[in-house]
Amino acid sequence: TCYCTRETYVEQEQGENANDRNDRAIRVAAKWYNEHLKKISAENQLQVIFITNDRKNKEKAVEEGIPAFTCEEYVKSLTANPELIDRLACLSDKGNEIESGKVLFSEHLPLSKLQQGIKSGTYLQGTFRASRENYLEATVWIHGDTEENKEIIIQGLKHLNRAVHEDIVAVELFPKSQWVAPSSVVLHDEGLNEDDVEKEEEREQMLKTAVSEKMLKPTGRVIGIIKRNWRPYCGMLSKSDIKESRRHLFTPADKRIPRIRIETRQASTLEGRRIIVAIDGWPRNSRYPNGHFVKNLGDVGEKETETEVLLLEHDVPHQPFSQAVLSFLPKMPWSITEKDMKNREDLRHLCVCSVDPPGCTDIDDALHCRELENGNLEVGVHIADVSHFIRPGNALDQESARRGTTVYLCEKRIDMVPELLSSNLCSLRSNVDRLAFSCIWEMNHNAEILKTRFTKSVINSKASLTYAEAQMRIDSATMNDDITTSLRGLNKLAKILKKRRIEKGALTLSSPEVRFHIDSETHDPIDLQTKELRETNSMVEEFMLLANISVAKKIHEEFSEHALLRKHPAPPPSNYEILVKAAKSKNLEIKTDTAKSLADSLDRAESPTFPYLNTLLRILATRCMMQAVYFCSGMDNDFHHYGLASPIYTHFTSPIRRYADIIVHRLLAVAVGADCTYPELTDKHKLADICKNLNFRHKMAQYAQRASVAFHTQLFFKSRGIISEEAYILFVRKNAIVVLIPKYGLEGTVFFEEKDKPKPRLIYDDEIPSLTIEDTVFHIFDKVKVKIMLDSSNLQHQKIRMSLVEPQIPGISISTDNSNMDLNEPERKKTKLKK
Repeated sequence: TCYCTRETYVEQEQGENANDRNDRAIRVAAKWYNEHLKKISAENQLQVIFITNDRKNKEKAVEEGIPAFTCEEYVKSLTANPELIDRLACLSDKGNEIESGKVLFSEHLPLSKLQQGIKSGTYLQGTFRASRENYLEATVWIHGDTEENKEIIIQGLKHLNRAVHEDIVAVELFPKSQWVAPSSVVLHDEGLNEDDVEKEEEREQMLKTAVSEKMLKPTGRVIGIIKRNWRPYCGMLSKSDIKESRRHLFTPADKRIPRIRIETRQASTLEGRRIIVAIDGWPRNSRYPNGHFVKNLGDVGEKETETEVLLLEHDVPHQPFSQAVLSFLPKMPWSITEKDMKNREDLRHLCVCSVDPPGCTDIDDALHCRELENGNLEVGVHIADVSHFIRPGNALDQESARRGTTVYLCEKRIDMVPELLSSNLCSLRSNVDRLAFSCIWEMNHNAEILKTRFTKSVINSKASLTYAEAQMRIDSATMNDDITTSLRGLNKLAKILKKRRIEKGALTLSSPEVRFHIDSETHDPIDLQTKELRETNSMVEEFMLLANISVAKKIHEEFSEHALLRKHPAPPPSNYEILVKAAKSKNLEIKTDTAKSLADSLDRAESPTFPYLNTLLRILATRCMMQAVYFCSGMDNDFHHYGLASPIYTHFTSPIRRYADIIVHRLLAVAVGADCTYPELTDKHKLADICKNLNFRHKMAQYAQRASVAFHTQLFFKSRGIISEEAYILFVRKNAIVVLIPKYGLEGTVFFEEKDKPKPRLIYDDEIPSLTIEDTVFHIFDKVKVKIMLDSSNLQHQKIRMSLVEPQIPGISISTDNSNMDLNEPERKKTKLKK
């Protein structure tokens, strides 16, 4: 090694820059290795080759007698692996230019000009967010405190100017005379050719609608890219119609991402498969960006492939835990030691039990309630002491922090912590000793808190019940054992707590959640029902909320600058416009000036002839809400949780499945003297970074869960053929209605304009809001009947397709005579004509 180092050491020459010196050093090393290998292996000739995409560097290497190639030349020489060529990034636009050479987009301004413009206020910087519903529209969320222009609309291909979802862009704001309203049209990119610019312009005309001035929003155009946030994208190849063509379009699974042009020799092999593609660049004269093939994931529609796609698309870390992470798990068999009992109370004598959904193995929480000698009640919430097993800074802690949350898919759980902890040592199962962190209150019979204390503890749960089992015990006239008495006490107090919370203005919203019954052998969904909520669901929820609020107060008291809290911002008044208009169309008034007035007006908004109306209003109110987020108390002034009407809140009750709760446990442990602190715990900038990652992971987990439900819903309807069901209109659009089918908790869009079919007469009124089709008027919350079927005509975006059955509109509605038929061959042809 010393000999090699001495022979290949290169001193920087006068006037030579560091980059040229490095290039020379690599050439010297390549030359030395070739000569060295000749000496030690004369008969078995090995050769070192030099790969560089730097033209001058390659020329100098060849002059010096070093075998040198560009990356492309080298990969093309590997004739045994032709598919490797497909994985080469397009390093230049040469050879990828469109034959017409027509410039479609304006040039992006250089970074120096953009930064000057942002500094002077000429341009604004923000995050580009493409629309899922309309490929010709996006919004840019402006960074910084420009309250007036927090969100800027971008409309039309030229103004979008090659920005891709999540890019950081610079925007030029138009004068008010050029502002537009958000489009009400649903438009999906059908992969138009480069020459179809006229068609594109025709589609852009559809976006322009005459609207009242108050509907206009700040509007602008993208004039430069500050940071590309491209990632590998999952999707499918849309094979070119031109025979022997190597150039094809790739359609991403995420509708917010544009199609990508790739070159591949494996089009026939990749057709009908999910693949991953990366973007390399986007020339000004190209309708779509250029990219290259990265990986083949498997056949479209296969459960494993589709699950992999939705995990990758939502950036959910799902690889098995590494050996480094697993090495920090306790050795089995594990038992509680004397050391573990230090600073810990023995509460094994208490009648503690857990109440969870059926099949739950990661039991975070357990409860108890008993009467004290003074006539008051003692209520305890006992939470798994995960922070005992996960120590700050080790590989297990780092991996849990990275994952941030457990992700629950329809038939799979992606754990935040390894199974030994999540389903065993931390899970508060019945009849085993478990370490816990307990929040214990002394209350009077009116659920008023007299004393609160927090302690690390050891418990032994006396029962692991489902919500149904707990409800059965509470309702039973014959059961009066300790567990049942404890549950009845908890239930009585929970009702008082809930009533008091609602009086303060806490919101009771609604979302149409469904639960699948999965076949144990095929793992296909065989039944689908909306989730039933019992009193016991509410009972557990009330005590979890109370524990979270009590802990939030305690940690903020002790750590005013670095408590991890959770807030729910109040929505801006404009968010409520759709809710207020929808209620008004049914002659109801919704007040939105405070959470309390919203809650009260939702309670009053009932119709004796339309019992489901109140649920629909609550579902719509949920859509108006802002996202709840984690934050560091020292980096924010507004702590309020709007939905819970609480001045302070945090997450403490689910540390098996949420990393935020582990941090909160650590803060609380220090506050009560049960554990020691460490530097990162009191570094508010590090805590703010943790919160940023947690907010991202929680949002992605939510989206992944929805995608899993959507995929299983497709599987469910695939085996059902065509079904007709009652639905309610949630939104009206310019060319469609969005409906909710309560029976399946399913939402879908009924389109009224279809390709190659005569266009009906449509009149859209944004003020009411309503859509008139021919002579039939549709309002939000109107009841309709729709036909549901799985549309597999586009393998990439297989979707549940809905068509109007009732009310009957000639040329639009379809008949119901085949509402539950199988899609046999003749009928399939008929259905295709309807598309």
